[in-house]
Amino acid sequence: MAKIENNLEVIQQHIEQAKQRGKVQQQVNIIAVTKEVDVARTKEAIAAGLTHIGENRPEGLSTKLQAIDANVFWHYIGSLQTRKVKQVIDQIDYLHSLDRLSLAQEIEKRASKKVKCFVQVNVSGEDSKHGLTNEQTIEFVKQLEQFSKIEVVGLMTMAPFTEEETVIRNVFKLLKQLQQQVSELNIPNVPCTELSMGMSNDYEIAVEEGATFVRIGTALVG
Repeated sequence: MAKIENNLEVIQQHIEQAKQRGKVQQQVNIIAVTKEVDVARTKEAIAAGLTHIGENRPEGLSTKLQAIDANVFWHYIGSLQTRKVKQVIDQIDYLHSLDRLSLAQEIEKRASKKVKCFVQVNVSGEDSKHGLTNEQTIEFVKQLEQFSKIEVVGLMTMAPFTEEETVIRNVFKLLKQLQQQVSELNIPNVPCTELSMGMSNDYEIAVEEGATFVRIGTALVG
């Protein structure tokens, strides 16, 4: 298994090249998706300089938190069941899967501090993916103005798993456009300046189209 610091160096180079190709200047934060690896491998990621760690199950998050004492940002990147909000919400810095009012209500009820959230958008419309449609997203974020524990920092999506670059790129372009529309609503707790999009197989395209957070597992930690 390759050293994480070597993988990270390659990914960082690819990100810089993608920024040049896309003629973009945004800071890109790499989230090390550690859901498939153990505590030791996660610690190696942190030692390599990664400060954003992503988990997708309450149990995995809890295990890592108990074993790791480090100054990092914890991201919950999986779909979050309403009944499990209490287990998770005060343990994380970012939630990438806010997609329904009932979840927002439970966060408001359970969180002891403001949570940075990404609204999940199913841009591609695939049945296998969670998230709101583009049309639903605008109305949804307007409803979130009433919640004091939620800050919508941005939007999140997943592109289809395909070799067709134009299909992937179009999904990311549409999310960028939607993010700008939401930002222009000027809702106080919905700055919506960030874009969480791009994984191991498509993060370079995502960066070219404006991603500020990329969620990388396989290419980084194995």
